[in-house]
Amino acid sequence: MNTELLVENITNPALLFFVLGIIAARLKSDLEIPANSSKFISLYLLFAIGFKGGQELAHSHLSMEILWSVLLGVAVACLIPLYTFFLLKRKLSIDNSGAIAAAYGSVSAVTFVAAVSFLEMQKIDFGGHMVAVMAMMEAPAIIIGVLLIRIYSAEKNTTTKLGSVVLHSFTNGSVLMIVGSLIIGLLTSDQQAEGIKPFTTDIFKGFLAIFLLDMGIVSGRKLNDFLKSGWFTAVFAMVIPLVNGSLMAVASSIVTSDTGNRFLLSVLAASASYIAVPAAMKLAAPKANPGIFLPMALAVTFPVNLTIGMPLFLSIIQ
Repeated sequence: MNTELLVENITNPALLFFVLGIIAARLKSDLEIPANSSKFISLYLLFAIGFKGGQELAHSHLSMEILWSVLLGVAVACLIPLYTFFLLKRKLSIDNSGAIAAAYGSVSAVTFVAAVSFLEMQKIDFGGHMVAVMAMMEAPAIIIGVLLIRIYSAEKNTTTKLGSVVLHSFTNGSVLMIVGSLIIGLLTSDQQAEGIKPFTTDIFKGFLAIFLLDMGIVSGRKLNDFLKSGWFTAVFAMVIPLVNGSLMAVASSIVTSDTGNRFLLSVLAASASYIAVPAAMKLAAPKANPGIFLPMALAVTFPVNLTIGMPLFLSIIQ
């Protein structure tokens, strides 16, 4: 692994703000981002990355590479929850196993945003269609996670219809915002896009830093619940993302030779959802404990991907 690349990523201001948030929470500081402001910033990030992706997509022609990238992304989003579920249920309940499997099969839009920022720092281009790939990878893992819980649950609880879970995963605010922004970016002319460029591009990194500060505070507050769950979940949250991302870094060469696109596919495979999946599992698997799977994704996997994962995946690809 390139040591210089690792050091550069660790000293990235966005990551350091995330660490500051964790420290603030552990010190019981009153530092916090107001809930409304936090929601606005997260919506802004999804809007900006979706819009820019749509603009990129407007300048690219539909090709077999794009179609194969989407198919590979969806296939991986289906495979990860299948194999991780059977690993998890050796130590955890069926409900918790299904929820964690869904989280690690699904994707994190914020990790994707951080990965885009990382590529920009390295001056590496990527295709706008990768935003569409990310959006397509969100729902399949949630559906498979719920199906696995249904199949293996002793109680065979069928009070929540699968259709409502599927609909919820597609109409989830984060998914709707990024897909909607992608379509708007696709339809917008270059001249019109230039008018809002200061908002979509110039202030992006500043908002990302503040958002990661908020994520750090949330992670720091949830660490205690996670620590009580034992060593297994901690090891899983650290190792599985690196395994998934590394395998994708190699496998992605089948569908594309583009370094930026392969890197983003790797990060998507390595990321874990902590927005869409908790919302869906609250509806479909109320017995699953968010005090376990939320800190796994947010407090462990997210920083592991930022510090070790991204430089590792890029090194494998290059």
